[in-house]
Amino acid sequence: MFYNTAMKDALSRLQSLSSQMSFEPDAECNAGSAPRRAPYSSPVECTPGIRDTDIYVHPAVLPNGQRIKLFKTLLTSVCERDCYYCPFRAGRDFRRATFQPEEFARLFAHLYERGIAEGIFISSGMAGGGIRTQDRLIETIEILRFKLGFRGYVHLKIMPGAERAQVERAMQIADRVSVNLEAPNSGRLAQLAPHKQFTEELLAPLKWVDEIRRTQSPPLMFGSSTAGQRGGRWPSSVTQFVTGGAGESDLELLTTTAYLYRHLKLKRAYFSPFNPIPDTPLENQPPTPAIRERRLYQASFLLRDYGFDLEEMPFEADGCLPAQIDPKQAWAQINLSGRPLEVNRAERRELLRVPGIGPKSAEAILRARRQGKLRDPSALRGLGIVVARAAPFLLFDGKRAAGQPDLF
Repeated sequence: MFYNTAMKDALSRLQSLSSQMSFEPDAECNAGSAPRRAPYSSPVECTPGIRDTDIYVHPAVLPNGQRIKLFKTLLTSVCERDCYYCPFRAGRDFRRATFQPEEFARLFAHLYERGIAEGIFISSGMAGGGIRTQDRLIETIEILRFKLGFRGYVHLKIMPGAERAQVERAMQIADRVSVNLEAPNSGRLAQLAPHKQFTEELLAPLKWVDEIRRTQSPPLMFGSSTAGQRGGRWPSSVTQFVTGGAGESDLELLTTTAYLYRHLKLKRAYFSPFNPIPDTPLENQPPTPAIRERRLYQASFLLRDYGFDLEEMPFEADGCLPAQIDPKQAWAQINLSGRPLEVNRAERRELLRVPGIGPKSAEAILRARRQGKLRDPSALRGLGIVVARAAPFLLFDGKRAAGQPDLF
């Protein structure tokens, strides 16, 4: 009876913590993807109620293309910080839940053994300071890895105020680490989280991650089979911004994003649209439109993967991207409408600036040109290129595609 009661209590707490993680976008999950509720099958079949408990898992795609069921949760929803936008802020009236590291590790191991979850994204509210909270997160994953033998995917959050040695240890046991910058600079952060320090608490750990990757040999102590045998490689790093919560412009967000990509080698920046939470100081502020989130992702990919510079982004007078058109299309209309590229001579970096052409299709064009000239749009269609988007900005052996005007 005691076991049944304890298990039901643990599952209830786990459900509560995982259901509150939808606010936390994830580098593995598609932006805006919703979790699904997976029924937990009790190890004790006669225990009433446990089989009906639902656990939230998220469909996720890892960098190697593998799809997994990712369980996203907090170690505790108790938090001593008073961030204006956050549902877990100190003083907000709601039921909190907490796990001890070994208790949580063993419960997640049950989920993994039963195929309910294949990987984990674990964060936490701040309880007892950033150092103590980080110790508890690290201890949880160490128990999973070295005591329970878990070799699956782990995304581990680095807490504000964590020490450099803790960051290094997190990198040794996780496949991905992240630090939520929340805002693009210290001035904007003060409007979201007045007691967090942008440079000392948030940006510094990301700099340590880059420094450790550049100056130290990666660990060989384990290989994460879910992530494709990571042993011998340092984990990737990502961050999150709360978009629209502090009145920041897209220019501010993308300025910081460009710095993170180029200087700290971040894998990805995530833009979580602000949504007002009842009983918080920002509860009456309007939510951020979804189209703004979409445009920011499009622009960030141009900076990361397509060779664009920040100065080439089509910002409007208020420093924001146009909502009615994606930034690559806007750039092409300004720069390529009157001067289309010759598809048979353009370099890879030039092809990447054409709408409908990405890194893989640019390589496909270069390979196809070795076999002969591309004389009409049908040659692109066979390469998987969105011809309707690309053709207006290209010449095919000196000629525009049929039906394309000389000028826009």
